[in-house]
Amino acid sequence: MNYEGVLTKMKTENGSPIQYYLVFENDFLNVNQLLDKKVSINFLKYQCLNCRLEKKIYRQGFCYDCFYEIPQAADWIMKPELSTAHLDKEDRDLEYEKGVQLQPHIVYLANSSNVKVGVTRKTQVPTRWIDQGAHEAIEIVEVPNRYLAGITEVALKDHVADKTNWRNMLKNDIKDENLVEWRDRLKKYVPDEAKEYFIANNIETNLEFPVLQYPTKLKSLNLQKTPFFEGVLKGIKAQYLIFEDNTVFNVRGNEGYVVSISVG
Repeated sequence: MNYEGVLTKMKTENGSPIQYYLVFENDFLNVNQLLDKKVSINFLKYQCLNCRLEKKIYRQGFCYDCFYEIPQAADWIMKPELSTAHLDKEDRDLEYEKGVQLQPHIVYLANSSNVKVGVTRKTQVPTRWIDQGAHEAIEIVEVPNRYLAGITEVALKDHVADKTNWRNMLKNDIKDENLVEWRDRLKKYVPDEAKEYFIANNIETNLEFPVLQYPTKLKSLNLQKTPFFEGVLKGIKAQYLIFEDNTVFNVRGNEGYVVSISVG
């Protein structure tokens, strides 16, 4: 079977295990069904996710020009504390920014390779945790806008990590943590503006990834250097495909790449 289209991050559905889907313009693929099968990936060309032109991808699936122009790639995306829509101040597109920033946001703890703090829109729970490869996570604060979530994350970063070691996450080199204890320990560091939104009575969420075999030594597939790859799929975790020969492929990191995928 052959599938072709531009890569975007895999859609997910929480379950036991999590279900993963590749969605192309004219094709739809349940990636879980490819486990233990030989899969080939062939890089064909680039296609910017915004302008849809065949231009080299710069970051986040966008070409250079789009990345520096569109609101979907503005600095506040990665640094929510820079959000200004609550002040009615525009960065690149105020209508878009209000739509995203002025909605409920969650500050959370997730354990992927270690306990880390993060921010996401409430509608993206638990999708955000799945995308990070977290096997357990818990909400700390639910606030009405992105700015409050951002300043809370900044305050907590002095006391807990804000990055995931993706290599340890993929090797499953992890240990369980009591996230309720972590949440309670960090409560005193929540900024005054967000203290009333602290979530005091909840339990952690546990996530199960479809992995038959974890890699021992990681080899990251770079489609620019290796435009054709073939291997037996052994697992899916975060936004990575894990192959039998220890090759791992970051689907989200290759957004905007047009590929053909063959199974058999």
